[in-house]
Amino acid sequence: MGTGRLYAAVAAGGFRRYATYRVATAAGVFTNTVFGFILAYTYLALWHEKPDLGGYDQAQALTYVWVGQAMFAVMVLGSVGFEEELIERIRTGDIAVDLYRPVDLQLWWLAADMGRALFQLLGRGVVPMVCGALFFDLALPSGPLPWIACLVAVAFGALVSFAIRYIVALWAFWLLDGAGAMQITWLTGVFFSGMLLPLNVFPGALGDLARVLPWSALLQAPADVLLGEADPLGTYAFQLAWAAVLLAVGRLIQSAATRKVVVQGG
Repeated sequence: MGTGRLYAAVAAGGFRRYATYRVATAAGVFTNTVFGFILAYTYLALWHEKPDLGGYDQAQALTYVWVGQAMFAVMVLGSVGFEEELIERIRTGDIAVDLYRPVDLQLWWLAADMGRALFQLLGRGVVPMVCGALFFDLALPSGPLPWIACLVAVAFGALVSFAIRYIVALWAFWLLDGAGAMQITWLTGVFFSGMLLPLNVFPGALGDLARVLPWSALLQAPADVLLGEADPLGTYAFQLAWAAVLLAVGRLIQSAATRKVVVQGG
């Protein structure tokens, strides 16, 4: 089997793996939809008091809410993905077997996570978005091009999400327990991705900082592309730049971890 076909099979396996959890998927859809309604009515009250807050009108703000609910599981905002399994393999020492396999560890987990992200987009992202559109006046584009541009931004955002979580997981080689690092990453991601409030609402230096951090590539960037508030090409460049940097850092940490395993094994 060629390398490309191998990683495509891994991605397909990641998709099928999450597709088997039908009850969990239904529960996730229900939860995202309920939280979407809660946030939507909160935003309605907030934008009623402060129209055009952050440069959004009320319809754009409501659209942002439902894009956020659609992206919640895709970008692993407030939950865990492959990193929990990878940390466990590091803790138990099973990772040594993975490192000696004739496949690239980073690409293997990336392929599996992209399969997961695609399933979460289809399985948990579509229904909340449709519910939001049925019950609220959303600022949704009428033509296909903004949707396509948004989906590209979602794909690049998922790549950045993986790169962040891969780095965090690899720190388990040097930490006794990776749970603390995962929790810090979860809290940081929820806040700086714009899951609670759009980043353009953040004041002053905090807003400027939030918009240049990698977490803004996960939700704020795809939402702004869909809403027509950001240039897609500029957004892609920003996302890919962060992905390249973070994937490179992950590969450096992976190399150091491999040397550590070899030394210990020797």
